[in-house]
Amino acid sequence: MSLSCSSAGCGPRAPLTAEQEQILLGHGTEYPGSSPLNAEKRPGEYHCAACGAVLFNASTKYESGSGWPSFWAAEPGGVATRRDTSHGMVRQEAHCAQCEGHLGHVFDDGPPPTGLRYCMNGLALDFRPEEPGPT
Repeated sequence: MSLSCSSAGCGPRAPLTAEQEQILLGHGTEYPGSSPLNAEKRPGEYHCAACGAVLFNASTKYESGSGWPSFWAAEPGGVATRRDTSHGMVRQEAHCAQCEGHLGHVFDDGPPPTGLRYCMNGLALDFRPEEPGPT
């Protein structure tokens, strides 16, 4: 399976690890609690690890207790969803709207204002901290 890209093009910012390929291309999942992004609290943006598209702003990240980085909203046009009936469940899969790399799943048990929980694999994300302003 390969990532599909828009006419603007896309490609990995850096080579993907075997674990990232399993998640983004093979619809895999990382172990809960294994991502260093769970504890990330700095302002910034979360990008797709495969193509670099902006997916989430850090201001929408929250501690869901799920063991995966969670967000209550995605950036406009960043994340798309589709029905996922694998593993005997019906869920909404979240994938990068640009390259279709698998990110995780979206659930309707999140906080206000959206009520959504974008439960993401940290290995599918590339966190880019906000640059400090001039002093």
